[in-house]
Amino acid sequence: FSLVQTYSILECFPDDIRLGPSKFTLKRYLYQNNREHVFHGRRINVFQGEKLVTYNTQTVFQKYISFSLKVSKEAKAMQHFGDSPFAMSAFPNETDPIGINTGMFIPTLEQQGTEEQKAKWLSLAYQEKIIGTYAQTELGHGTFLRGLETTATYDPKTKEFILNTPSLSATKFWPGGLGRTANHCVVVAQLYTQGKCHGIHIFMLQLRSLEDHSLLPGIENGVIGNKFGFGTNDNGYLKLNSVRIPRENMMMRYSKVLEDGTYIKPENTKVTYGVMVLVRSFIVRGAALHLAEACTIAIRYSAVRRQSELTPGGIEPQILDYQTQQYRLFPLLSTAYAFHFASTNMTETYERISKQIEAGRLDQLPQLHALAAGLKAFTTYAGSAGIEVCRICCGGHGYSHASGLPKIYVCEVPGCTYEGENTVMMLQVARYLMKCHRSKQQGKTLPGFVSYIGEPMEKNSRMDDKVSFTCIVKAYKHRAARLIEEAAKQMQSFIQSGSPAHEAWNKSSVQLFLAANAHCHLFCVQNFIDSIRNCKVDSNTSKVLNEVCQLYGVHGILENLGEFMQDNFLTGQHAEYLQKKMLTLFDVMRPNAVALVDAFDFPDHILQSCLGRYDGQVYQALYDYAKMAPMNQTEVHSTYYTHLKPLMSADSKL
Repeated sequence: FSLVQTYSILECFPDDIRLGPSKFTLKRYLYQNNREHVFHGRRINVFQGEKLVTYNTQTVFQKYISFSLKVSKEAKAMQHFGDSPFAMSAFPNETDPIGINTGMFIPTLEQQGTEEQKAKWLSLAYQEKIIGTYAQTELGHGTFLRGLETTATYDPKTKEFILNTPSLSATKFWPGGLGRTANHCVVVAQLYTQGKCHGIHIFMLQLRSLEDHSLLPGIENGVIGNKFGFGTNDNGYLKLNSVRIPRENMMMRYSKVLEDGTYIKPENTKVTYGVMVLVRSFIVRGAALHLAEACTIAIRYSAVRRQSELTPGGIEPQILDYQTQQYRLFPLLSTAYAFHFASTNMTETYERISKQIEAGRLDQLPQLHALAAGLKAFTTYAGSAGIEVCRICCGGHGYSHASGLPKIYVCEVPGCTYEGENTVMMLQVARYLMKCHRSKQQGKTLPGFVSYIGEPMEKNSRMDDKVSFTCIVKAYKHRAARLIEEAAKQMQSFIQSGSPAHEAWNKSSVQLFLAANAHCHLFCVQNFIDSIRNCKVDSNTSKVLNEVCQLYGVHGILENLGEFMQDNFLTGQHAEYLQKKMLTLFDVMRPNAVALVDAFDFPDHILQSCLGRYDGQVYQALYDYAKMAPMNQTEVHSTYYTHLKPLMSADSKL
């Protein structure tokens, strides 16, 4: 399984990785070019023994400016990749303070603004003459958007909206770049006009002077303090005291407020979901990326590290040869591949349905929203847990920042809560599934992927010891369809017993969560199989990808065996087939494991890991890292004179 074959695998991957050998070389050039910049080199050369530099906001700004200049200089090469190689090289596993400007602020203007509004603000945002953020989350409310308290009250006399923070819990809290970077933001607030509340809408607000960056009247703004990670991003808070903005600052592509205060509602309130879905697609892709990075580090290290004895008196084996290490790492490797393909599908689905929405067709929007919410939750849960397993698999060295794993973990774990807390996201998927179930009961045809809900359920699996893809998919479909059916029946039972619908929902929420989780798991399995069938690769590469895919499906069943056996669809004999198949797959994947992570193509300066080095020189890198620790720069540390020496003196009294 050679490097040439890894090119074939790369062709199956999304966006900037679907390149082939010639573009692959170009991508490497872009990585290297950005790496050699004066601002980047001192961080990256930790692998030659230089000091590891911790980013701060000032350093990131320097990197961002040089990054922007390089993007313009390399515009021709960039047409194949977007800015991905530059961003990853400049800020490996970090967030830059201006990222929200391109990730959320600009897409909001593009999707929610009128042509006049886009003409007014978009070119300024593209050129970063204005720098924006997205102010939605508040101290007291996050995922429950209808509970947001910030108000925008229309004054027909002055043709202005008055923005207010009516309580402490209404303070905008957490938006990236809000603390000290952004000079504009889009504010999500409750719209009041003619004495009536019309729910949340989006408003453009200038925060700071474009002359000296000072705050404008009525605005209180600052950073929220230290966080679990993301030290390079000035997440901020915002309070508004009767701040007036022109009527034209309300995003009016779909809903409008006329000069006299008359409100015109949109044809479909869900058209505002676009930016939310886009950001969740980024999160899914991030989960795939971060888990792939962690697997790369852990598997490379496991191929270098030797420990104990497999054969009495023999040489110490690579720890990757231990079946227990394979049991922990190989399923995560298969999951990283599955998530890559899932993120590709989601991005393509978003782009396709967005075009339909632009054309006024909204029938696919509920399915897209459910897919985005479900995959966001499913992948970030699994990604966060998987990165921690990778750290444990690296033993004591995994606890060191030199491993690169702590930084990956703190970059991934917030995905479980931002842009929608995961449990709530799964329950949103469940709500969509319950609508699909009702449609099935009414004899309607279900669209696209959810059509399996309307298919007849087989009572027993026909799986044999080959554990075919067909049998795997049928098992996942049966599990998801059964759990959806049981959740619907449980809710109906509570309602028939006299519980109000909302109370029945809450009493059934665990079952609903399980149904949504099974639905998302099915999607990832089915999509993985479909994706590798559509890959145009050589037979050897296809064989390896099939093994990785089969492991993902088999391991997922074994990890959730109770849900597959609960109604006797699978039996103890089937469980035995699955267990044997999993162990066989470990054996056949072992020779290809390092090549499979090399195929992700993370250069050393992206991983920033002494343990995951491409050349395998782990121990030298750890030693060099230790030597460069600040406390090692003097033989006798200052604390000896200030504390230890007085403590140890004869006159010391404890």
